Amino acid sequence: MILRRKYLDQLIDFQDQDLIKVVTGVRRCGKSTLLDMMREHLASQGVARERLLSFKMESMEFDGISSYRDLHQIVREHASGVSHPYLFFDELQEIAGWERVINSLRIDMDCDIYITGSNAYLLSSELSTLLSGRYVEVEMLPLTFAEYLDFRGALWSASDSDQADLLEMADGSIATLGRMLEQYRRFGGLPFLALRKPELSAHRAYCKSLYDTVMVRDILQRDRRRDRRHLTSPELLERVCAFLANNVGNECSMNRIATALSAEGSSVSNQTVDAYAAALTEAYLFYPVRRYDIRGRELLKTGAKRYIVDTGIRSYLEGYRNADSGRVLENMIFLQLAFDGYEVTVGKLRGGEVDFVATKADERIYMQVCMDISSAATMERELRPLRAIRDAYPKLVITMGGPHPTDVDGIRIVDAQDFLLHRV
Repeated sequence: MILRRKYLDQLIDFQDQDLIKVVTGVRRCGKSTLLDMMREHLASQGVARERLLSFKMESMEFDGISSYRDLHQIVREHASGVSHPYLFFDELQEIAGWERVINSLRIDMDCDIYITGSNAYLLSSELSTLLSGRYVEVEMLPLTFAEYLDFRGALWSASDSDQADLLEMADGSIATLGRMLEQYRRFGGLPFLALRKPELSAHRAYCKSLYDTVMVRDILQRDRRRDRRHLTSPELLERVCAFLANNVGNECSMNRIATALSAEGSSVSNQTVDAYAAALTEAYLFYPVRRYDIRGRELLKTGAKRYIVDTGIRSYLEGYRNADSGRVLENMIFLQLAFDGYEVTVGKLRGGEVDFVATKADERIYMQVCMDISSAATMERELRPLRAIRDAYPKLVITMGGPHPTDVDGIRIVDAQDFLLHRV
């Protein structure tokens, strides 16, 4: 079991505090394994195994649970006579009314509670009210590039310093850092797939299974929600998903999507498209990024972009076409910023836009992302918006190929692999 240190440390930080630890994220990003990691950590600290109680809702062991009352009874039975049990619940959204059980256990028992879920509805406003804010969320993403290298067993080669980007793989082969980055860009960072050299057929089969599970179980078969349009068309859901995947990094208004679908023969309203797009967001397949007026210093209500949770899932949805490499790179940079804890917006200027404005506490970074800036015209296009910003916060251009200087007028130009590995 390869530790994902950032997420495990977050759980450890809140261990034994009167807070429900809720781990969220897209299916198969590693949430269940993270709970296993926490169990092993507790055991290593001397906690007796009988105090570590797991309830995996998708296991046949709990297949007979039909209501939250059944769940409450089973938990109480398992925890009977156990001093300060640690309760681990996996994919709790499968049980309607589960939040009542969790709230009751938190109040009535001396216990420490950990939960996973694959739908953002898990933390709806109703749940927040019921739990009185007594929870902390740990939102997981698929692997970063650095984590991907760990999962692939890559070690830095002991070769000469002029070949410092050579990697020794677990099977004894040698690979360049650039080759590994290209594999990561195409096949993404789902943990199970990253444990071995990528094969297209295996990747396609795994992503199809994941995609079908998310679309059917996490979206189409979910309970009818209060004040929300019920989703009834699998075909429309798939078409909206395909459109968003094809347009990562592009402005995607509901009107634009509805117009595109209508041109293909599906007459749908903006409100219907919005309901389906929101469901895909709630299932953690896509992340909306709002526009930010840099001069006015305010968030804008229109012009949001969306990025997919994993570039390998996009490859699957796009039929593994090696196209739109620049926007895929942009997607990768967004995911790294999100992992690093930045709030990310798209910067709006009167004469253009900046790909990302990344903020965290008092820190702010302006970024342009471009696949290749070797031509003078492309270099000038990427630098122009950054030059128009007058404050003193750092400005970066991130690129994946082509010769380039490292600094132009105080604007740093860095290779994507160095940015993703925190080598800048």
